[in-house]
Amino acid sequence: MSYQALYRVWRPQTFGDVVGQGAITQTLKNAVSSQQTSHAYLFTGPRGTGKTSVAKILAKALNCLNLVDGEPDNTCVICQAINNGSQPDVIEIDAASNNGVDEIRDIRDKAKYAPTEARVKVYIIDEVHMLSTGAFNALLKTLEEPPAHVVFILATTEPNKIPATIISRTQRFDFRRITSGDIEEHLRYILDDKGITYDDKALAVVARAADGGMRDALSILDQVLSFGNDHVTEESARAVTGSATTSDMGKYLQACFSGDAAAAMTTVDSILGAGRDSARLLEDLISYARDLLVYQSAPKLIDAADMALLDEHFADLAKEIPAQWLFVAIDMMNTTGQQLRATNQPDLYLQVLTVRLSQLQNAPTAASQQSAAATPTANAAAPADTGAVSRLEDEVKRLTGLVRDMQQAPVSAAPTKATPRKTVRHSVKVNTGAIYPVLQTASRADLNALKDVWPDVLDRLAGMRKGMMQISEPVAASDAGVIVSFDNDFYIERVNSDTELLKELTAGLKAMTGKDMRVVLVEQKQWPTIRQNFIKEVGFKHGDKPATGDKQAQAPEPEQKQPETAPEVDKLTDLFGKDNVTVKDD
Repeated sequence: MSYQALYRVWRPQTFGDVVGQGAITQTLKNAVSSQQTSHAYLFTGPRGTGKTSVAKILAKALNCLNLVDGEPDNTCVICQAINNGSQPDVIEIDAASNNGVDEIRDIRDKAKYAPTEARVKVYIIDEVHMLSTGAFNALLKTLEEPPAHVVFILATTEPNKIPATIISRTQRFDFRRITSGDIEEHLRYILDDKGITYDDKALAVVARAADGGMRDALSILDQVLSFGNDHVTEESARAVTGSATTSDMGKYLQACFSGDAAAAMTTVDSILGAGRDSARLLEDLISYARDLLVYQSAPKLIDAADMALLDEHFADLAKEIPAQWLFVAIDMMNTTGQQLRATNQPDLYLQVLTVRLSQLQNAPTAASQQSAAATPTANAAAPADTGAVSRLEDEVKRLTGLVRDMQQAPVSAAPTKATPRKTVRHSVKVNTGAIYPVLQTASRADLNALKDVWPDVLDRLAGMRKGMMQISEPVAASDAGVIVSFDNDFYIERVNSDTELLKELTAGLKAMTGKDMRVVLVEQKQWPTIRQNFIKEVGFKHGDKPATGDKQAQAPEPEQKQPETAPEVDKLTDLFGKDNVTVKDD
């Protein structure tokens, strides 16, 4: 027999087997025992919390030949047929692929007929929120006045998409997320039954990564078992889930709180270099910061499964980092996490977040401003520094006079230069001594060849350095070097100051092209001016202009006139582009 996944093998077969949904299963058991079941049920909740499993158990309980205290025996003919999917009176429908009006009309027509073997005909409609509006309308009348021998069980993860008219005609049960403790206990039971060794911390890692879903937990455990050769360790669990260790997260927050951006970036770089996902890392950091806050105010409220993951430095870190800093840090990390969903450069956002967190300790906060406002009252009796007061008075007089002069100065009726602040940030100085030698021998063939290998050069980089260079673009190349443009001078300063990164780029170009090429950086908005100045200053002969990856670089000299072209050529140029059309005179 072929191997079956754990979530299929350990699927609950009775109400008692369902984990973490005690209130729901007890209510359904009592309803079945007292024969007070409804004609329609709506099971809602997150994925992997037991909705479909409970629906099948309820279908068995309604038709079991040997019912005991509301529980199916799973040994009678009806129960066994439902378990293997061969019972014709229990129909499972996936609304994601059967969401039209015709499918629901077919259900409505067949529901009129009595069951062939079972006592009750049960329709289980999974992902019911996927039904179309017409399909919901077709189902509405049947739910309102169903035949006595029919029960509908609707399951969905998005109840907000179901019409209120449908919800009002059903008994709704909201399945909650399963706690990490319950998931960990169930995983321990399964591994003990299979005779597999495990680490308690490994089960805690799997339980947290499952995010309240038992099916997800069993799927992750399946991967961990395959990765660790039927032995569950914390290292293998973290490798499969992509989770960072609590030691790394504590080290990162400690460095950020201390203002040591370099140490924090090194920690993030090592975590990402080990294959961890950026979004997952942010989620772990937010959870870790949350645990610090909870531990500061109420240590007993932290889940036992979460406490098992915390290291010995956690308590010391909770005493050192104030709650106000953690509040702001969690808000900043949550904002960055939302930004990661809309970018393909997550490393850059993590880098910016790290710098901001490192500077957070020196930034004024609301608490510090409140304490500063309360300070004069508390220190009213302290003697004043007469020298300092005198200096402040002189400064106030100077500023008052300056304001008066500005008010008396004539104001231009049409201020054409209203935005002088835009010139505060200066562009990076153009290094023509390094750019011109590259352009002197640059060619289109060299640029095309370099663009082909440029992704391979960047793949040799790691971590944040690779992410920073991903937004660059080669614009000119020759045997002497390559000119790379960035759309922001901030990255040019960062790359130029990183000697190790420049060495890695040079080594990568050497490995890919076999040439010792120098890397020169330019700002994208400065590049057209640099190119035109080079053409004017150097004065190339016809046919010797460098290939710079820009259409304007290959245009004729301004004093030359473009030759007139035929209308047919113009049409072809408009259709296929100027670079893709070649005109030959016969």
